[in-house]
Amino acid sequence: MKILHAFVLSFTVAALGNAQVKPVPSSEMQKKLNEVARVGSVMVDGDVCRKIVTERAKGFMFATDPRDPWVAGDNYDVDGASFNTTKKTLIRLAHLAPFPADVNLWMPIEGHPGKIQIVVRNKNEMSQFWTWGALSQDMPAQMESVLKTGQRLTVTSKPGWISVLAPVYDSLGDIVGLIEAVSRVEADSHENVK
Repeated sequence: MKILHAFVLSFTVAALGNAQVKPVPSSEMQKKLNEVARVGSVMVDGDVCRKIVTERAKGFMFATDPRDPWVAGDNYDVDGASFNTTKKTLIRLAHLAPFPADVNLWMPIEGHPGKIQIVVRNKNEMSQFWTWGALSQDMPAQMESVLKTGQRLTVTSKPGWISVLAPVYDSLGDIVGLIEAVSRVEADSHENVK
């Protein structure tokens, strides 16, 4: 009997391992990511998000030192409790999508108009906007629009990528940041993505 169970288990694992995963059409991905972003806009706590980057890190964000070109990155730190709470929420939100996705947190940088930073990236490290290694970057027009209007926005400007941007609110109802629900379109999906 044990041999039969082992054979059935081996056959099942082999069959599952050889199964082809059908690509998700980009229109369906947009719909699912829009729903994730809508829920995330309600679930992500803007008051907690504001506490993630420490005052010390903010002070070094744009500091320069000819003897230490990495001064900002070397002095970047976060409030552990706020960071972990938010990251866990973002990970749970990403699991609402039936395909690999990430939900990232972006925050405008206080005192530096037109600048934004990715405060929390997630496990797949997917983002249509993030420049690898950048602590801060110029704010894309799409993010600025979401921060000003509070309206979700779907972005497909980078070929193969779909992002839905949604506002993050604090307890007073002010927009303090935004989330990016993002995924990549499978290469063998025959739909065109602009």
